[in-house]
Amino acid sequence: MTLKVEILGTGCKKCQQLEANAREAIAHCQLDAEVAHITDTMEIVKRGVMKTPALVVDGKVLSQGKVLDPQEIESLLPA
Repeated sequence: MTLKVEILGTGCKKCQQLEANAREAIAHCQLDAEVAHITDTMEIVKRGVMKTPALVVDGKVLSQGKVLDPQEIESLLPA
């Protein structure tokens, strides 16, 4: 099953770092995942996110307002 991982944010340096960390965590866990970066402000607000960057996995907001390191992201991903 393919995970759907989304980074919500305007594309700033922190958003880019969260995306890079998510990709590293996914690779380390050898998961099949599709990673998307959502930059549309209205789409971000529609999902209930008020602080970016945010990490969304399979439609569930797991983190917002901070850059998680790869190990923190790994702990949030399904085994």
